[in-house]
Amino acid sequence: MRNIAVMGAGNIGSAIADMLHKTGDYTVTLYDRDEARLAGVAKESGVSWKAVDVGDADALDAVLEDAYAALNALPFQLTTLIAESAARTRTHYLDLTEDVASARSVMDLAKGADTAFVPQCGLAPGFISIAANHLAKDFDRLDEVRMRVGALPQHPSNALNYNLTWSTDGVINEYIEPCEAIVEGKLIEVPALQEREEFSIDGVRYEAFNTSGGLGTFCHTLAGKVRRLNYRSIRYPGHCTLMKALLHDLRLAQRREVLHDIFEHALPATLQDVVIIFVTVTGWRNETFMQETFVRKIYAGDVDGTFRTAIQSTTASAICAVLDMLAGGDLPHAGFIKQEDINLDHFLANRFGRVYAEPIQPNAMVN
Repeated sequence: MRNIAVMGAGNIGSAIADMLHKTGDYTVTLYDRDEARLAGVAKESGVSWKAVDVGDADALDAVLEDAYAALNALPFQLTTLIAESAARTRTHYLDLTEDVASARSVMDLAKGADTAFVPQCGLAPGFISIAANHLAKDFDRLDEVRMRVGALPQHPSNALNYNLTWSTDGVINEYIEPCEAIVEGKLIEVPALQEREEFSIDGVRYEAFNTSGGLGTFCHTLAGKVRRLNYRSIRYPGHCTLMKALLHDLRLAQRREVLHDIFEHALPATLQDVVIIFVTVTGWRNETFMQETFVRKIYAGDVDGTFRTAIQSTTASAICAVLDMLAGGDLPHAGFIKQEDINLDHFLANRFGRVYAEPIQPNAMVN
């Protein structure tokens, strides 16, 4: 069996380790500097673990030298450090980062590498590009690609209409950093929290606005091939206005640690969440102007006998599916692999990827 090092014992990292462990096809070890957290995860899942200082390059090299692949579920600030260790130890590398600068550093490390580097293997960036590229390939000429994703509480009950469902630092980062887009055929950067729009799905009203990182490399892949391409995060109406007040009027964009503290103490987490995926592509097929849409609504619920939040099941399943495809020979074993180069049909047929093919039904009250 292949040895897999899962880096980070948070909600997503622990789910990744548990899902891979349950297959019996991988020998999984979960690594984190927090020994108490590791022990708690192991008690529930039986996953092997080891405490390691993830900021120590030598310690990381010792961990990865015997691993087939490193799956990085640590905060984006540690992305480059883990990827550099994977490069030194010639270990396949996969991560979930939404941070643009971190992803670029991984791309540089992949140049000339004889192992695979596959960053941004989550929901967005990640699956959203796989789905969008699948639609785009069916057109003779493209006009517009719109990619929308939201990880939301099913039952919002505060002024922000939001609960913490994933990384607090990740949310703050995507609300502040510039966003790549293609506008009138030109690849540009646009500000976060701008270009707000509203739409409905199944009778529920949502808003969407620019956020950073969700496109991965897709803008560069379609540069010169599409008139407009953009990514926006989905929220309930009213969220964007309040976030602008916090970040710009109160200048918390310059004091991220303060905003992090506010979010962690004022916004409760929830197990009752929903992930919304909404991709629309327009263009010409046989000289006819056409539109194709991919929509998924995935709820918290049972996944192979274990309750998972929607963000856990979608994010962990995505990176596990990519690992499966890599191990099975469906992906190149060397160099940089873009998410949009992954075949959607193969992904959805994968034992992990089927989470996206078979949307989970709404779960009753979680005790």
